[in-house]
Amino acid sequence: MTDRANKTAAPSAPPADGMRADAPQSFAALTLGSVGVVYGDIGTSPLYAFREAARAASVNGVVTREIVLGVLSLIVWSLIVVVTLKYVLVLLRADNNGEGGTLSLTALATRAIGRRTSLVFILGVIGAAMFLGDSVITPAISVLSAVEGLKLATPAFEDYVVPITVVVLFGLFAAQSRGTAKVAAMFGPVMVVWFIAIAIAGLLHIRDDMQVLLAVNPLYAVEFVYHHGMIGLVTLGAVFLVVTGGEALYADLGHFGRKPIHIAWLSLVLPALLLNYFGQGAKVLADPSAIENPFYRLVPEAFLIPMVVLATAATVIASQAVITGAYSLVHQAIQLGMLPRLAILHTSASHVGQIYIPRVTAALLIGVLLLVAMFRTSSALASAYGIAVATTMVVDGLLAFIVVWKLWQWKLWQALLLFIPLIVVDVTFFSANFLKLFEGAWAPLLFGIAMVTLILTWRRGTGLLANKTRRTEVPIESLFRSLEKKPPHIVPGTAVFLTSTPDFSPTALLHNLKHNKVLHEHNVILTIITADTPRVSEEERVRISPISSRFSRVALKFGYMEAPNVPKALAVARKHGWHFDIMSTSFFLSRRSLKPAAHSGMPRWQDRLFIALARSASDATDFFQLPTGRVVEVGTQVTV
Repeated sequence: MTDRANKTAAPSAPPADGMRADAPQSFAALTLGSVGVVYGDIGTSPLYAFREAARAASVNGVVTREIVLGVLSLIVWSLIVVVTLKYVLVLLRADNNGEGGTLSLTALATRAIGRRTSLVFILGVIGAAMFLGDSVITPAISVLSAVEGLKLATPAFEDYVVPITVVVLFGLFAAQSRGTAKVAAMFGPVMVVWFIAIAIAGLLHIRDDMQVLLAVNPLYAVEFVYHHGMIGLVTLGAVFLVVTGGEALYADLGHFGRKPIHIAWLSLVLPALLLNYFGQGAKVLADPSAIENPFYRLVPEAFLIPMVVLATAATVIASQAVITGAYSLVHQAIQLGMLPRLAILHTSASHVGQIYIPRVTAALLIGVLLLVAMFRTSSALASAYGIAVATTMVVDGLLAFIVVWKLWQWKLWQALLLFIPLIVVDVTFFSANFLKLFEGAWAPLLFGIAMVTLILTWRRGTGLLANKTRRTEVPIESLFRSLEKKPPHIVPGTAVFLTSTPDFSPTALLHNLKHNKVLHEHNVILTIITADTPRVSEEERVRISPISSRFSRVALKFGYMEAPNVPKALAVARKHGWHFDIMSTSFFLSRRSLKPAAHSGMPRWQDRLFIALARSASDATDFFQLPTGRVVEVGTQVTV
């Protein structure tokens, strides 16, 4: 019952700071909040990233000075090029009415081209699917790596790492239904303490070997990759772990705005990460045995347990951030018609973005627990981690090139000059992670392929169903002529018929006339439109077009980040002169029972998958927030 609004907007300059006007907060509060939500994932990378990169480059487990300096140089310049340059300085400026993320970038690219294209759509679908894959892996690897610090306190904890991880994850997902508003208020302060703690831990050990600072020279990175061939490429796959979470900078743009994210990264997060990585490198140069767990070896023994507790809190925050991101992305995908309707519960009366999707929560929890059970250690899971994020980053780079070239109206050579190096870096990281396909990278790829299959099946199936239904529908003008010749019995009140094709007679209307042989005094042909912008102003919300004395067309437009509340939107129509009384209004919906057809245009397995998806869709009454006592459903059987 939703249509996409295919709007073509004139290119405009990016807003000054990207902050949304509907959520005024102090700049300091936004900056603090961004530290907690935006940087949770990338902020916990020091727990495992340097260790895995150095191990990948080691020969027979021996980590040499050349390896440490080469790996550190790769880490430094990955943070500068991928995160600082690409995401902080470029992509944060590509906002869709203040919102970021792969689907927002897809909408911008579509608007830039001026029409929907299969290439842009497929790129958006792949990016979104792999982001969901990242949402499964991040909680598993983050919590595992934090709890593993207990083994350093005493080896007796080794057998309890996985059970403790499972308990923490169960607690995290169980808390989702209660909403995250209260917990989120603590995210910022806890993560500030985390970044200060890891910065101090690193700073105290840089003096173990001051030559570690030579790694700021990019020649060490270039020489390392050049001289190590395939091992260098494998190492790049592990180095990529330091930038996982960088895509969250863009995905969470709408929550905090560009400037707060800028300030938090440049003033706290980036310096803290660099200090800690340099500290780990110096520690390993001074004591090669520290490569076993260089992060926790930076911490004095007396502070080891408190650091494990703090790290666990930080990883829970990182996990919460990607879970919230998954909710937001699925919500957008539903609004854009990429997925069937799912029950979306709002957990906060004051914050629209605070949502809980039970089926998504269950799917993520099952996926996370399966990964923990299969891989059991953060080192084993590290092989699976990078491919999902690397794919999303390649997609972001390609879509951003279209936006900068077409929407921002840069000259082609200027856009190519900026994006070719960035895309080459992204593709190199993707290739490096793809080498780990049989070591674990298959897991997020399999998940991503499954999500892409679901989305494409849903889109193709709904398209075929719409075309088939349209062939049997009666044009609204034909119905009017028939009603004029043979008027039915008129009953008082207003009937609202929901449909996605306002030029044709809604099935529920035809069935009401056929079986009940009555027509209401006032009838509304209602269409729900999803715009390619995150939100829609009240002035754009309602469009009323009178058809006759008894019929009107009403189009309600919602942004893809908004929850469609039909009664509330219809109340806005009063400002347009339409007298709407909910107590005298009935909403008529068509409930279709789908059956596979002999020749549907899709393979039989895809037919069955589409029908299963359609049956799993949530009730339209709940999704559009219709008053249950005012809804009449008419059932029909349709072959697809």
